[in-house]
Amino acid sequence: MKQLEAQQLHQRLHQGNPPLLLDVREDWECAIASIEGARHIPMNEIPERIDELEPERETVVICHHGMRSEQVARYLEQNGFSDVSNLSSGIDGWAREVDSSVPVY
Repeated sequence: MKQLEAQQLHQRLHQGNPPLLLDVREDWECAIASIEGARHIPMNEIPERIDELEPERETVVICHHGMRSEQVARYLEQNGFSDVSNLSSGIDGWAREVDSSVPVY
């Protein structure tokens, strides 16, 4: 699995054919801070909702600090997803390094 830093994701989003951003945080966390355009499926719902995702599409998994998202990214890889990355610094890194308008919590 690939690990992306916030600046790398920012660059990747401004290239052609951007990846799917999969936010696996809880509802209350997404209400506080989010990355525009991210698809929200809480971590505990991934197994029952995996068919809503495209296994061949580049997917970047996001959580608060990169730990939950890494677990989900591994799960996706184990279930046939071919191009999965983890945002290693999470939305916290995104807020601190890329978009200061995103609240830090």
